[in-house]
Amino acid sequence: MAHHRTLPRSRPSSVLKPRRHGWRLWKLLLPISPLLLPIGWIGYREVENTWIQPQAIFVLGGEEEREIFAAKFARTHPNLPVWISSGAPAGYTKRVFKKAGVSTGNLHLDYQAIDTVTNFTTLVDRFESKGISSVYLVTSDDHIRRARTIGEIVFGSRGIKVKPVTFVSGRPLEPIRKTVRDGCRALLWLTTGFDGGK
Repeated sequence: MAHHRTLPRSRPSSVLKPRRHGWRLWKLLLPISPLLLPIGWIGYREVENTWIQPQAIFVLGGEEEREIFAAKFARTHPNLPVWISSGAPAGYTKRVFKKAGVSTGNLHLDYQAIDTVTNFTTLVDRFESKGISSVYLVTSDDHIRRARTIGEIVFGSRGIKVKPVTFVSGRPLEPIRKTVRDGCRALLWLTTGFDGGK
């Protein structure tokens, strides 16, 4: 009885083509991959923001408009506590909230901070101790890039998420160097506990 030797089948060229095309695609994407990572991270943050349900409203003091806007925003979120870091004098702030129809019983005023970095570092422990894991971050649109960067480092180190809420200030966005400088200060606080404050 004759034995027929079976030769191994060669793969059709059509099967190999997608691999060659895939490799060509990777050759194109590889040089720009460092750019794709930040874009992907920004996209992830924006998607994440859609499902965050903040437990408090956190207002960065420094200008009257922020508190006026925060009072109007708080009126639409009556069950959330409002924390204002180094804002206007207490009497004025309470009048602003009363005028907006917001109870001051849920209003917390803190005056420890001396700048944007210390807005976050002086309250992060208190928020963590109260079990707050997410906040609305209220400030002006020109200030939000720097504030959000600091917030994601300082608050993020304790698992507290920030959801930005801004109003139109009519001013251009702050220079990127301020964001870089304060981002570095926030990282310094993260590693040493020193925030450059008092």
